[in-house]
Amino acid sequence: MLGLSKKTLIILAAIAAVVIIYVLNQKGQADAQGSTTGCKVSVTADVLNARETPDGNGKVVGKYLNGAEFDALPVVQNGFRKVAEGKWVAGDFVKPLAGSKC
Repeated sequence: MLGLSKKTLIILAAIAAVVIIYVLNQKGQADAQGSTTGCKVSVTADVLNARETPDGNGKVVGKYLNGAEFDALPVVQNGFRKVAEGKWVAGDFVKPLAGSKC
């Protein structure tokens, strides 16, 4: 195929995969830097559950690790900060980043 050996094709495919992963990761970082809500927070707990409702018994819909930074909304209800539609985190375990409008 194209006059290339199987080994060369595998190496080229691996390089292409690495480049694609790198580009997607860079896009994710750029998206995180440009907060659309003006509110960006950092996780202070070891592991923070994201819940479907602002309630400690709400269904867990995700997790954040210590130090994770992400956009949030300036909405707090029942001690939980809204992160997105159907996604809330305990307000005691996130802190707004400097210059953030939470």
